[in-house]
Amino acid sequence: MYYSDTDSLSGISGRMRTKKRPAILETAMDPPLRSSGRQVKRKTFETEEEEDGCEKKYRKCEKAGCTATHPVCFASASERCAKNGYTSRWYHLSCGEHFCNECFDHCYRSHKDGYEKYATWKRIWTSNGKTEPSLKAFMSDQLVPFWVQCSKPNCAKWRQLTRDIQMTASSAKTYRCGMKTHTTVKSENTDPCSLSEDLRVGEVEDNKWYSMLIVPPLLKDSPAAPFLGAYYPDCVGMSPSCVNTNRFHNEYSSMKMNSSEQSKTIQSSGMSPYFQPFYQPNECGKALCVRPDVMELDELYEFPEYSRDPTMYLALRNLILALWNINCTEVLTPQKCANHIVVRGLVRIRCVIEVEKILYFVTRKGLVNTGVLTVNLDRPLLPSCYHKKNVIVIGAGAAGLAAARQLRNFGIKVMVLEARDRIGGRVWDDYSLGVTVGKGAQIVNGCINNPIALMCEQLGNKMHKLGDRCDLIEEGGRVVDPTIDKSIDFHFNAMLDVVADWRKDKKQFQDVPLGEKIEEIYKAFSQESGVQFSDLEVKVLQFHLGNLEYACGSNLQQVSARSWDHNEFFAQFAGDHTLFTSGYSSVISKLGDALDIRLNMPVVSINYSGDDICIGTANGTLWMTQKVLVTVPLTLLQKNTIQFYPHLSERKIKAINSLGQGVIEKIALQFPYKFWENKIQGSDFFGHIPPSPDKRGLFGVFYDMDPQGNHCVLMSVISGDAVAVIRDMQEQQVIELCMKVLKELFKEQEVPDPVRYFVTQWNKDPWTQMAYSFIKAGGSGEAYDIIAEDIQGKVFFAGEATNRHFPQTVTGAYLSGVREASKIAAL
Repeated sequence: MYYSDTDSLSGISGRMRTKKRPAILETAMDPPLRSSGRQVKRKTFETEEEEDGCEKKYRKCEKAGCTATHPVCFASASERCAKNGYTSRWYHLSCGEHFCNECFDHCYRSHKDGYEKYATWKRIWTSNGKTEPSLKAFMSDQLVPFWVQCSKPNCAKWRQLTRDIQMTASSAKTYRCGMKTHTTVKSENTDPCSLSEDLRVGEVEDNKWYSMLIVPPLLKDSPAAPFLGAYYPDCVGMSPSCVNTNRFHNEYSSMKMNSSEQSKTIQSSGMSPYFQPFYQPNECGKALCVRPDVMELDELYEFPEYSRDPTMYLALRNLILALWNINCTEVLTPQKCANHIVVRGLVRIRCVIEVEKILYFVTRKGLVNTGVLTVNLDRPLLPSCYHKKNVIVIGAGAAGLAAARQLRNFGIKVMVLEARDRIGGRVWDDYSLGVTVGKGAQIVNGCINNPIALMCEQLGNKMHKLGDRCDLIEEGGRVVDPTIDKSIDFHFNAMLDVVADWRKDKKQFQDVPLGEKIEEIYKAFSQESGVQFSDLEVKVLQFHLGNLEYACGSNLQQVSARSWDHNEFFAQFAGDHTLFTSGYSSVISKLGDALDIRLNMPVVSINYSGDDICIGTANGTLWMTQKVLVTVPLTLLQKNTIQFYPHLSERKIKAINSLGQGVIEKIALQFPYKFWENKIQGSDFFGHIPPSPDKRGLFGVFYDMDPQGNHCVLMSVISGDAVAVIRDMQEQQVIELCMKVLKELFKEQEVPDPVRYFVTQWNKDPWTQMAYSFIKAGGSGEAYDIIAEDIQGKVFFAGEATNRHFPQTVTGAYLSGVREASKIAAL
């Protein structure tokens, strides 16, 4: 005997079993069977029946709990295959799939005809996969017949294909009953769809059936393969035997793939380089990525049945994410996913059942079927059990519209109340200068997996990648030596590193203002090192401090030294920083399409004391709803613009007040020609070195709004204390102040007067009064989470000031809306 495959011999321990063959198969040529030195009393599993006077023996499957009383061999690999008759042992793959001992021997014994095929498969599996190859895995991967579902809507019965038929995604999509199936009924006059479905199909839905499955499903030709070439296929739910997962046939055989290499691979396949849904091995810190070989915590919570063996879940989840990233312009349906589930055996039926549940889950979470996707309300994204609620969203900014669109696409009734006469909130684009200029946001920071990049792909919008070069120019016209800028940038980042070290053991009550801490570190450095910065170097340092105030939206004396960059502890969006040339409004307007939006409806009260919520508006109208989502800016919450009944908890109020309302303003000017072009030589932006600390933040950076075109528009920002300088100025005064700066920066040439211009006044907008949030000294990033907490499952909150991971951005606001839509739908 040559049993060495432990998987194939599960159930045989300590000593060998003697084989009892049917008398009709025994010949004088057969050698006597021996046990391990002594006779062992066999356990008898045979049953006897009388058929036409002849005795026929059967043997049950020895797998405890298997329901097959008369197993049938699916393999038919050996000429001596038992078919539906007697064999000395049945090998169990599932409750409806077995192969006989004769077919086992045919493939496993080195002197048998089937051994070469098994050995070849085993070599490929071993070279590509991580799990041990076994004969059961071979049978599951190579010999078990495929099952397909009839594509006729009024049929949808499952049929088993003959063993020689290979299933593909295209054949699964078009299959109809009668197309080369394995069936014992053959009648030309009978409608193939009228034939009964195999009884084994009904058992597959039972959880007991799944628990009896021996080999987990590994998909063939999965669309996820191009994304996951650096992984062992069987660790991410794919078969190691396929060419598209074969390490000897792809570029990953000798190296692991990093992000840039993955981006090139994706680009070559026609996909956006910004779509990278899976982490590569040893990679971390990339937002909206998932580990293809591990279930996330929320997935384990939703699908605990996969906690012991997640193979099926990972295979199907990875398939879904890959299909969505390959084509994000169409709704991904369960049927589209099912067509790409290429796996042998009855387990394919189970996969098709499970993929629907998983698709609904990742859709609800906003990982697929999201963005500005157009969804037919007759076929919502989620089943009817989610539809029995109605929601009112307060605020038609990025957060409110994202949530409303998600809820609408889910099939939930939703209405939006907006105080202004327009949608968009802090997204507001101007087109009067001949090119789109965002009065609010216009830059996308990190495009990989950014939902803004996704929506650009869906709309066909392009973004301009911003270059790294930023020449710094002094007043007087001299361009700062790049080595000086590089040196000061190094010292500036070193000071921030010292801040990071200082805060490691500091409690919240020990917090100090960031500006104060940086000044303290700078003085200590000067005293200890004896290094004294030149006047120019001090001015360059002031530029970098002003840039930091622009990022925070506030004077650094108000910002927390302990938590100023709290979000950096979480995975952030990587990749290019881009200028959204067509403007965020192109996305916002599409998000608002087909939504029920009521403009000029400022909300003044929310009473959630009863079963239903009563919402009052300034014009006296009362609205009743089951759920309400509040997406107003932080300032309006701090000023109690909306009265809550009952009042908000002290904990939530404290969190709201612990955040600061950052303010920046923008100025844009159109000129008759690009007077700056020769000096900055094609750069996307240039910096203004402040002549003194009190001028810091006053037009710190100028952006060319059409760097590759003919439109001559510059945009700049006012941040920090400079915001207070211009607060009470007339627009013309601000323009004159800006022109004075430009004439100093380009003193060697004539600077023409602007043709058109605008200056924002966000601080005076009654429905905004701010740009974005920051953590004040003494505050904590936990405040974002506390503000985001719902009240009694009835009142929900979204907006950039509720997103701890991605605050201060349109992306963060959008994702907070998607997050709350998911929570509301799940209740």
